[in-house]
Amino acid sequence: MASIFSKIISGEIPCHKVAEDSNHLAFLDISPLKQGHVLVIPKIPIDYIFDMAPDDYTSLNLFAQKVAKGIKSAIDCKKIGVVVIGLEVPHAHIHLIPISSVSDIDFSKEKMKPTNEELMATADMIKKYL
Repeated sequence: MASIFSKIISGEIPCHKVAEDSNHLAFLDISPLKQGHVLVIPKIPIDYIFDMAPDDYTSLNLFAQKVAKGIKSAIDCKKIGVVVIGLEVPHAHIHLIPISSVSDIDFSKEKMKPTNEELMATADMIKKYL
């Protein structure tokens, strides 16, 4: 099941990486709802997050927790919203979105269009806290 995320993991498609370990990758969404919107994915190619083995699911969430704390330290917000939709890319992933109100996490809103330089600067801000 090759997806755009598989190509990001393999390095075929570049990303603005925030964190990585042997089993997970966290990178900026290129069409974010808010500055600091990060996608957290397992490196194993699995479509549905709830089909993950229990240990893999737990490990992904612990990795996401670490990344969320880094985002919260780097980006001015009240909390980090967590969303799992799973329809747009056939690869399990978690959206971590800095929020200060419920409307900040509305996927029907127009997405931001940050420049490559803005994405690089945001990734660097978050990495300082990881």
